[in-house]
Amino acid sequence: MAYKISDECIQCGACAAECPVEAISEGDTQYVIDPDTCIDCGNCAEVCPVGAPSSDD
Repeated sequence: MAYKISDECIQCGACAAECPVEAISEGDTQYVIDPDTCIDCGNCAEVCPVGAPSSDD
């Protein structure tokens, strides 16, 4: 299951910089993860200072 970014996102961009497949992009109010591109590696969750990315597995 792909990771998703919650409303906790503070738009710091740390997650996007760590994504090896460039699945994360800046949205209007927060960063978003493309579920078709996400490989469920968890790098985004490891670097997020507020714990916004999570997996629904």
